[in-house]
Amino acid sequence: MSQTAGRGGRGLFIAFEGGDGAGKSTQIALLAERLEARGLPVLRTREPGGTPKGEALRGLLLGGAQDWTPLEEAALMSLARGAHVAEKIRPALAQGKIVLSDRFVDSTRAYQGASGLASEKIEALHALHSEGLEPDLTLILDMDPSEAMTRAARRGSADRFEARGLAYQQELRRRFLALAFSAPERRRLVDARGAAEEVAERVWAAARPLVEAS
Repeated sequence: MSQTAGRGGRGLFIAFEGGDGAGKSTQIALLAERLEARGLPVLRTREPGGTPKGEALRGLLLGGAQDWTPLEEAALMSLARGAHVAEKIRPALAQGKIVLSDRFVDSTRAYQGASGLASEKIEALHALHSEGLEPDLTLILDMDPSEAMTRAARRGSADRFEARGLAYQQELRRRFLALAFSAPERRRLVDARGAAEEVAERVWAAARPLVEAS
């Protein structure tokens, strides 16, 4: 287990990533149920959000009232993440919990990167606000963006990122795939097609070795 993430090896930090409509929330819930059934302490959280500060910033970021630049988006995301790490993630890890987060810094790398923000600025913000914390394992749920957008549309009104259309979602997928291939030791691609129960088995196959080794 990552010493950085777990502060002395305690706890486990797993992030779920992927494009809009890939099923992250569903899979987090199913994995949490499986872990809790094994008697393991679990904290479910999300980004942007996870704390009162983060939830306030979430409303600003996902709503359509402001036309944020990519740098402004990344800065707001990073501020929310800093509070999330300091107030929720690190304390939970110190208590030996398994933290399951719906998105973390790889979403900023993909989303704001797809909007044209240089990676150096994203990494500088991450180092400044979150001390460069990385998950022990990142599960990237992958599926065709057109299918994922159909799923997302069933939820109702689109947020500012979903509303950017298919070409943007395709670029997000390309970036998530590149992230997975850049660090296969701590990022795993999970085929998100099919029934939720089938995907859950793939998620567990990817997470189980780390969970059982921790």
